[in-house]
Amino acid sequence: MRNPFRSEEDAFRFVWVTIGYFALIVIGALINRWLGLAVFVVVTPVALWWFFRRAEAEAPVKQVPAASPPDEHRILVVANETVGGPELLTEIRERSEGRTARIFVVCPALNSPLRHWVSDEDEARANAQTRLDDSLVSMQSAGLDAAGEIGDGDPIQAIEDGVRTFQPDELVISTHPPGRSHWLERGVVDKARERFELPVIHVVVDLEADRS
Repeated sequence: MRNPFRSEEDAFRFVWVTIGYFALIVIGALINRWLGLAVFVVVTPVALWWFFRRAEAEAPVKQVPAASPPDEHRILVVANETVGGPELLTEIRERSEGRTARIFVVCPALNSPLRHWVSDEDEARANAQTRLDDSLVSMQSAGLDAAGEIGDGDPIQAIEDGVRTFQPDELVISTHPPGRSHWLERGVVDKARERFELPVIHVVVDLEADRS
């Protein structure tokens, strides 16, 4: 069965719908136990139909990026806190070697669902900007033609925005190692491969090992 939640915001919305579902049953039961039972009987089939219909939804049609200029190779990089990791820089340098390469780095503004819903994104964007600036300095110091921007807090949406505007030839996604990566738990790399018709390279950056 496919994961019915396409984003963190989607899952957060489901939590509130679930709370509302149980609240209706409790309120009905407090008024009258038969009313509570009636609410349960009516609402439950609707909720189950909605859930399983989303779970069985077909895979999205792959998006094909517009062709990049023929005289350059474009690499779209999407990374979280790992954006400054040496493993990522090494991968980008190797993929740029011997060709005219342009790199565009997208750092999603990582935020909690609650802060996202109340539009409290200033701190998340400030942190993302700091990570992006540090990463671009490292890449440019290594002789790479690199630019970037802060992306949407949902990494898949950030990738989609980058693919549409930058027209990359390949996509590099950088994450923490398995077991410590929220993106891997949410299947970001697999979803990117399902959704976008271009090579997707996954780079694992172990910041704890790099600091030791």
